[in-house]
Amino acid sequence: MMDLAGKRVLVTGGAGFLGSHLCELLTAESAQPLVVRRRDFDLTEQQAVRDLMTDLHPEVVLHLAAEVGGIGANLENPGRYFYANAAMGINVIEESRRVGIEKLVQVGTVCAYPKFTPVPFKEDDLWNGYPEETNAPYGIAKKSLLVMLQAYRRQYGFNGIYLLPVNLYGPRDNFDLQSSHVIPALIRKFITAQETGAAYVEVWGTGSASREFLFVEDAARAIVLATKEYEGSEPVNIGTSREITIRDLVTLIGKLTGFEGEIRWDTTKPDGQPRRKLDTTRAQEYFGFEAAVDLEEGLTRTISWWREHEAR
Repeated sequence: MMDLAGKRVLVTGGAGFLGSHLCELLTAESAQPLVVRRRDFDLTEQQAVRDLMTDLHPEVVLHLAAEVGGIGANLENPGRYFYANAAMGINVIEESRRVGIEKLVQVGTVCAYPKFTPVPFKEDDLWNGYPEETNAPYGIAKKSLLVMLQAYRRQYGFNGIYLLPVNLYGPRDNFDLQSSHVIPALIRKFITAQETGAAYVEVWGTGSASREFLFVEDAARAIVLATKEYEGSEPVNIGTSREITIRDLVTLIGKLTGFEGEIRWDTTKPDGQPRRKLDTTRAQEYFGFEAAVDLEEGLTRTISWWREHEAR
């Protein structure tokens, strides 16, 4: 087990949604989190990453930084999402190897899985098909970093691990309707409709697709556990292994926000991947992770946070 006490832990994306929760846990472990912001170091530029390593002297790297969004944002930015995510990961991994980082944790994405992966998704199915088209460039860019880490382990003995979290949600999420994921977008739509007296809320797709959601605090805890205890080359799913249809999710969020109007489905818009549910056996076996926050509790806490912060 790696003792994080006193370690200088570089967290790319540490000021973001997941990163901010992760830094709190690292501080509780007596580690020294080093937060990297885009305005200080552009991780798509190799020299910037080299300068970062020289300036901050990290011992452990947790690479969370990503450019990501919902279905609409992915459709509008496929080239940018591929380049930015591939370039950031390649630069961070190579420069970490070059300076002798003790351990690197690469956070991947469930979007890397093939579109028609058998449910529940097992890590061994990762290469058995092409990802869902709307977010394939993002998913493939992140999946390429798994190959890089496995190659670096074989050639250089570099200690890099790869985690595959399912869709995250929770306080401090991105609630921008142009780039947010489904849960924060729905929360904002329902609360706005309730406050303005709107008669209906419009939702993309048919509602038939299913998703699995992981509360952000659980995700942060999983990353800390894996950093301390996991040393293998195999990718590891991080999730709850419980799924819900988008239609049922919409109904639940409507109830929890108190919205009583009509829900209109825009079936001209895509549903995305038909189903998402992870097999989380490896996470349980390799480093003892199980999700603690169920969906209704997590949604209630997220809705409360947004109500408190939406006016700011």
